[in-house]
Amino acid sequence: MSWTEIVIEVARDQAESLSDALMEAGALSVSVEDADEGTAAEQPLFGEPGMEPKQAAWERSRVVALTDSGSDAAALIAEAITIAALPLTVADLPFTLRSVEEQDWVRLTQSQFAPIHIGTNIWVVPSWHDAPDPDGLILELDPGLAFGTGSHPTTRLCMEWLEVHAPADLSVLDYGCGSGILALVARKLGAATVIGVDIDPQAIESANFNSERNDCEIDYFLPDEFHHGDVLQRFDIVVANILSGPLTIMAPMLCAHLADAGALVLSGVLATQADDVIAAYAPFLSLSVWAEREGWVALSGKLTAPG
Repeated sequence: MSWTEIVIEVARDQAESLSDALMEAGALSVSVEDADEGTAAEQPLFGEPGMEPKQAAWERSRVVALTDSGSDAAALIAEAITIAALPLTVADLPFTLRSVEEQDWVRLTQSQFAPIHIGTNIWVVPSWHDAPDPDGLILELDPGLAFGTGSHPTTRLCMEWLEVHAPADLSVLDYGCGSGILALVARKLGAATVIGVDIDPQAIESANFNSERNDCEIDYFLPDEFHHGDVLQRFDIVVANILSGPLTIMAPMLCAHLADAGALVLSGVLATQADDVIAAYAPFLSLSVWAEREGWVALSGKLTAPG
């Protein structure tokens, strides 16, 4: 089976209404692109993270409607114009057609994710691949909704720290666990007890799934569940790969979970933010840059044992 894309260039104020109308008229899917993409006139649409874009489309927008290959493109556009009540005719909206041939989309998507080699002996291997080194520390992990497949520099930094400082027979807390990848590494490196905490229920679900797949016994909690009760759990190693802002705020809490002479590992910190994060933790322990990759750093330090 094959499909046809109908490509229409429109003004910004027509893009949204035409897109909605094309869907209502029977298009299989509709997307809006920058018609000037790849040229000197290309413009970013979205602003800073967390801010709504000022405009709903580009000044010159390209509306792309996916249809069955036998569809009448002109008739579909005419119906969409009527639905949207636009003061236009089909002649006012010249369009081009692009053929989309059938592909094995699952295989195509899977081909984009190969095993990832981290540190000396760690491999993150998607389920559809064989492990390149069967004797390595193998994490079977598919790309998913929760953060953490080992591809981001901050995740790699934490994994490398754990490999260098193997937590055999120790207790480990992974705060902000995402997919559970750091908890999995700690467990496979011999940690006696591993707990993961995350604010996202989807992350907890993903982490539990990954732990079962990798035959690792790890408990995961939402923050309210983890902090419930009067007993404060303390760990030999606390690792948190989040962002500098939350890490700064959580300094007293994370340090309170450190056992005597416990080690703290932080990432999600840009090199330019390292001094501020180090200062936030100075009342509790001395942190320093353990390693840097692509502008990100991992900070580590050890709580001084009493006496």
